[in-house]
Amino acid sequence: MPTPLTRTIPITEPLDLRRTLLPLQRGTGDPTMKTGEGEVWRATRTPAGPASFHVVHEGERLIVEAWGPGAEAALERAPGWAGLLDDARGFRSHHRLIADLHRRLRGVRLTNTGGLTETLIPAVLEQKVTGLEARRAYRRLTLAVSEPAPGPADLMLPPDPADVAALPSFRFHPFGVERGRAERLIGLCRRAAAIDALAALPAAVARMHLESYPGIGPWTAAEVARLALGDADAVSVGDFHLPNVVSWALAREPRGTDARMLELLEPYAGQRGRVQRLLEAGGITAPKFGPRADIRAIERI
Repeated sequence: MPTPLTRTIPITEPLDLRRTLLPLQRGTGDPTMKTGEGEVWRATRTPAGPASFHVVHEGERLIVEAWGPGAEAALERAPGWAGLLDDARGFRSHHRLIADLHRRLRGVRLTNTGGLTETLIPAVLEQKVTGLEARRAYRRLTLAVSEPAPGPADLMLPPDPADVAALPSFRFHPFGVERGRAERLIGLCRRAAAIDALAALPAAVARMHLESYPGIGPWTAAEVARLALGDADAVSVGDFHLPNVVSWALAREPRGTDARMLELLEPYAGQRGRVQRLLEAGGITAPKFGPRADIRAIERI
């Protein structure tokens, strides 16, 4: 096994490494990522080539090892991956619950991976389906079209957008992806270079440009911007559960709409995505009654 490149990064603020990176892992069966207490393994694609990296939280430092042609680029991106570029010092709580979550979860940061298309592919697969369906589809797609990542962790690289773009839409059916999502994903992967170039723009501007692409609405743009760009104001409008969670957490209303959610989040303008992440990391849910999203097996249809 080739010797990895290494980097040590000092930490000056609280950091919960596993919880910070957990939104990037698409379920426990995600072949591109493994998480443990205080450590994370991840495969990624960089402009310099594929890489995998291992991050360990050790006291007041992160120790990062990276393998592959993109190892140096992965080391450069490591602070963003670990949430160390996130600055929450200006955050102000306007509700007792949010203040408590912010105090207890100070180590939960927003990631800034810089990889927009890498984050976009699983986000498109998550459109209008249950989490189980989306995770299953991403795993099947990755195992079908990708290749093993460099390094010792037995990971697969995230799907190459060029390979996804080359697939006919019917090839997605065994992955549990219907024609509509498949065609949206193919079209977006054909524009991967332009989409990835948006990382050079301010996060809010990049999010606006993302929404101009066919197949990317406010929900998908927010999911990508929050994870790939560290956009603290990216709130996932159009989510099945989030309006209820926000309405319950901030107003003790068991059911909400997108409009009501945005109204309640208005005091947090500029930090609405951070509130969303705090509620998710804190395990806050609304009372469970009413309709639920059906879990489908599209590949059997």
